[in-house]
Amino acid sequence: MQDANILICDDDPVVHESLKIYLRNEGFGCMSAYDGEDALKQIKDNMPTLIVLDIMMPKLNGLEVCKEVRKTSTVPIIMLTAKGEEIDRILGLELGADDYIVKPFSPREVVARIKAVRRRIIENAIEGKSSTLYFDGLEISLNRYQVKYDDKVIISTPKEVEILYLLASNRGQVFSREQILDRVWGYDYYGDIRTIDTHIKRIRAKLPQEGINWSLQTVYGVGYKFEVE
Repeated sequence: MQDANILICDDDPVVHESLKIYLRNEGFGCMSAYDGEDALKQIKDNMPTLIVLDIMMPKLNGLEVCKEVRKTSTVPIIMLTAKGEEIDRILGLELGADDYIVKPFSPREVVARIKAVRRRIIENAIEGKSSTLYFDGLEISLNRYQVKYDDKVIISTPKEVEILYLLASNRGQVFSREQILDRVWGYDYYGDIRTIDTHIKRIRAKLPQEGINWSLQTVYGVGYKFEVE
């Protein structure tokens, strides 16, 4: 993980100072942005491995930055949100954030979340999960973290790729929200179980709904499954 470069986007210098101490002790490189415009510039110029993104920032807020980043990049994003701002957390997930942390937080918690996201991506790349799934124009590659339909890349976050791969590689099997959380986020996840519904909604919005022989289905009261006719 020593090659990972983390971009911290927050207008509070104390957040930068505290996170950098813990991140550098873990071997991570760090970059800083103190407003939304600077964040986008840093992302364009340096392309970080992961972004820690505060929602409340000057010039452009974190939601606007997240939306802009997701037009071209699948870099993992962990959003920081003030306690009680549930609407902002939901919007962040809908715009493509992979996770969120509620302020006030412990720097140890942030580092643990970052390490969990990084570990998941690295493990998927080296543990033999390199096969690509094909379903009537749909191509899901976990080791490339890429989804295509009709040979066109569908911009997807790492978590969206992992959820789709999990369901598609076990077609017909129903997974509860708790099972998806455990398999995709692992035991390090601290967030709300409703994040699964948000991610499924985003995945569906990006995939075709007609003229295909496969579908991402809701099993009401249970969870979700990938079905092939």
